[in-house]
Parts: sequence; structure tokens; C-alpha cells
Amino acid sequence: MTSSATSARRSLDEDLNRAGFYPLLVADVVHDALDERVPLSHLVHLETHFDRTEVHRHITVLVLTEDMLVVTHVDDQQLDDAGHQVMAQISTESVPVSQINSVVLSYVYAQPQDYQPSDLARELTLSIAWSGGQRLDMGPAGCGDPQCDADHGYTGTIVQDDIVIRVSAEADGSQAVQNAKAFARALRKVNTAVPVLARSTELPGSRPRLAGRLTRSHHQR
Repeated sequence: MTSSATSARRSLDEDLNRAGFYPLLVADVVHDALDERVPLSHLVHLETHFDRTEVHRHITVLVLTEDMLVVTHVDDQQLDDAGHQVMAQISTESVPVSQINSVVLSYVYAQPQDYQPSDLARELTLSIAWSGGQRLDMGPAGCGDPQCDADHGYTGTIVQDDIVIRVSAEADGSQAVQNAKAFARALRKVNTAVPVLARSTELPGSRPRLAGRLTRSHHQR
């Protein structure tokens, strides 16, 4: 293994240790999924959710190689009230870079009227689509008349995304936002370098589907 590859692995492991979410377990799963590929860039995103008296944590790890995007997601779950019995649920997905259809970055800036080039984004949302799966968001339609009580049916939007990660400077720190931006840049660079003819938006014999592919997209706080 070259020194650059060793450095890349060390950087990934350091970020997993810094996240502190079963770092040895997560590192073993991620490196196994990489199958000896050398990481070009990575993004480690840990989130904590509070549900009444329960605390739920989960981590999403994105690792980019020259030909593959490896997505790992780990949740933990308490099996007893005392928290002595805990189970970890792990999923990995290896996506050829040639199958990635879009990389979308959405930014939130505070006080845009006072923007300076050195200002950092307050939030960043990274959306990556590769499978053709789509999310359908629907709600009651309405009109501009506040007195109108007619049934206007439903309206909605169809969003294509396989994973969505939202990073907030307030919750995750400004460096986390910059890390997410750097990862997106690396992903775009590798993805756009793939010849157009090599891309495949639909596998042979498959059909477009409306499906919730957001089991890893825990971007609501």
C-alpha cells in the first residue's frame, strides 16, 4: 500500500474515531465495503435525535474512490429499558460512479445582503441520485382566495434522490459544512470525468419506480 493510500485510510479512521459512534465496528464495515480501493475523499456525518425519553443516533459514511461511491449507514437500537442490550443495524451500498445521475448542493446563507466572499454557508444539503428511484411529496392544493372552501385536489413534487445529507454549522460546526462541500466537489470531479456513453440511468429490464429510498436520509432535525 502506498503512502498516499495509507494516509487516506488514516484520515478516514481518524474521522470515524472523532465521531465516536462504534468507530471500530464502522471502520471494519467501511473498509470491507471498499474492497481494498483507495479513498479519494470521504464524508462522515453523525446525527442524534431525541424522541421523548429516548435518544437515537445514526451515522452515514460516504467514501469516494476512482470508480465507486461506498455508502454506509449504521443505526443503534436499545433492546431493553436499561440500555444494556444494544443492537447495531448496518447497511452498505457500493455505487459505480458511472451510475450517478446528479449531485445537488443546496446552500443557506445568513444576511445575504451583507455577503462577502469569505462568508461561510450556514447550512449545506447534499443530494445524490443514482438509481432512478423517486420520492413523491404531496399535499392538498389550494387557491389564493382565503374564503374558498372548494376541493382543489392535491399537488406535489417528484424528487429524484437516493441519499440526502444536511449539514448545519450550528449543529455540526462550520468545518463540517466545509468538509461536505469538499466531498461534493471531489464527487463531481470524478463523476463528470466518466464518459457520457458509460453512464446508465436504468439497468436492463428495470422500470422507473416511485419508492422511498430515504432510509439513510436522516436530514430532518
